[in-house]
Parts: sequence; structure tokens; C-alpha cells
Amino acid sequence: MIFRETKLEGAWIIEPERLTDERGFFARTWCQREFEERGLHSGLVQCNTSFNSLSGTLRGMHYQIHPHGETKLVRCTQGAIYDVIIDMRPTSPTFTQWIGVELTAENHRMLYIPAGFAHGFQTLVDQTEVFYQMSEFYHPESARGVRWNDPTFSIKWPNTDNLIISSKDNDYANLSL
Repeated sequence: MIFRETKLEGAWIIEPERLTDERGFFARTWCQREFEERGLHSGLVQCNTSFNSLSGTLRGMHYQIHPHGETKLVRCTQGAIYDVIIDMRPTSPTFTQWIGVELTAENHRMLYIPAGFAHGFQTLVDQTEVFYQMSEFYHPESARGVRWNDPTFSIKWPNTDNLIISSKDNDYANLSL
């Protein structure tokens, strides 16, 4: 696997190293040892799938607070997404900073998201599926979110003209510092 650190402390883009021949390719998408060698959390306890029928669907920005913070490894298995993470760790040098990464079924990229980051995405095409590997079980009492268009972050989403978003996600409050 090819690990590329992002500008956000602890967040990584991971690309499979493809072994290609006339049949196609083979690639590793998970190796506990390779994650641990980089100091990344490797204890996964849950996997989730999100299927989204329409382009423009926005899900987020979600996270869980301590002691149930979630590390996530996210991959788009069908279609394409613009995946966004925000550093919500008050003691981090990159607190309130965000990045967006295009994850597609074709590029096979994954985004490693440390605990303490808010996560969300917008679908770029119809019929998009996202696969998550999680380090923590879902704890509703620890679930939190921030508004997708909070001016604190000024996230540049690909398309907000025909946005499809749940009322829960749309009604999150702006971050108050």
C-alpha cells in the first residue's frame, strides 16, 4: 500500500499498490502491520456500507466524542464521492482545518480518518456506494455533528445547487468556539 500523509495531522490517503498482469490487478487494501508501522490505529470492530441513489447527496458532518471516538478507513466501492474531513480536536495544530479528497471506484483510494475528525461526503454520480471500516462501535450518546456549510470551515463542496441532505444533517448547529 502507498501511504500519503495529508496536511491534517494524523489523516492519510492510502492507495493500493497494484500488481498488474493480463487478468487485471491484485492489491492489498488492509494490512494491520503496515498501519501499525506508521502509528495508525489498526483495531477495527465494525464495517458499514452507505448506498446513495442520486448524485448530489450529502451525508455529514459526523463524529463521535471521547471515549467513543472513531477512527475510520473509507473507500468508495461504486461511483464517486468528494470526501471531506475536519479536524475537531481542540488541542491539534490543525484544529478546524479541512481537506476534501475524491474517492472513486476507479482510483481505489482510501481515506484514513483519525478519531476526533468530523466526516462527510457528497456523491458525484448516481448509484454510489461507500464502505467504512470503523475502530469503534456506534454509540448514539456520543454521536455529534457540525453543519456542512458552517462558515467556520468554509468547505468548498462540488455542487450545492441540487443538494440532497437529511433534515438531521442540515439542522446541525454551527461550531461555537
